Amino acid sequence: MKLEGKVAIITGSTSGMGRETAKQFAREGAKVVIVGRNEERAKEVVDDIKKNGGEAAYVTVDMTKIESLKTIVDKTIETYGTVDILFNNAGMLSTTPIMDLKLEELYDLFNVNVASALYLAQLVAPVMKKKGKGVIINTSSVAGYAAHHGFAAYVTTKHAAEGLTKSMAFELGPEIRVNAIAPGAIHTAMVDSIGGPDVLTGMIQGAPLKRIGQPIDIATVAVFLASDDSSFVTGQSIRVDGGFDI
Repeated sequence: MKLEGKVAIITGSTSGMGRETAKQFAREGAKVVIVGRNEERAKEVVDDIKKNGGEAAYVTVDMTKIESLKTIVDKTIETYGTVDILFNNAGMLSTTPIMDLKLEELYDLFNVNVASALYLAQLVAPVMKKKGKGVIINTSSVAGYAAHHGFAAYVTTKHAAEGLTKSMAFELGPEIRVNAIAPGAIHTAMVDSIGGPDVLTGMIQGAPLKRIGQPIDIATVAVFLASDDSSFVTGQSIRVDGGFDI
């Protein structure tokens, strides 16, 4: 198993890409800390992992409240004694046009999509550096490469996530590798909240693979980046988008 004995924190792991990644990590031997806002859903993920022979615990937090995120790392160290992998997957979407965008909405998106990743990295980095090895993965987006009408706040924060990933890799090496995954059209609850796959028809038809992605498509790449299979990969953003905009 590729992640045997590793301890992994995955934010935004009660649904969608994070949930599927948590299950994949557990199958590969990792002890997984589930992080989300909804305790019932967090328990469901933990129970599912344990039912299939894996090991998991959960922490419930509001990712917009940066000061509360220390509880994630504290609970992880208390439960498992260390942390080897941090997957900053929690994300928040905005479809507010730029002229209607309120600063409060932008601040919430920035906290979830960028600041939480920075703060959690600052908390786990000393542990990883002392061990001499660690992995951080950030969830970016194809919105981190170009503008999309009506997504000003989201596009802004995902561009920031791209820059943060490179800066982390540059400053936290050589002990810690840092990479990002940039999903394209992936079928998740977030996509359903804005109208489902039909809203993404343009992206799907404009990509060579002509289909919407599934959470497993992200999870398998996350396993690769978390494992020694990617031991010479850092500071990179891997687009998992069916070839959109090549």
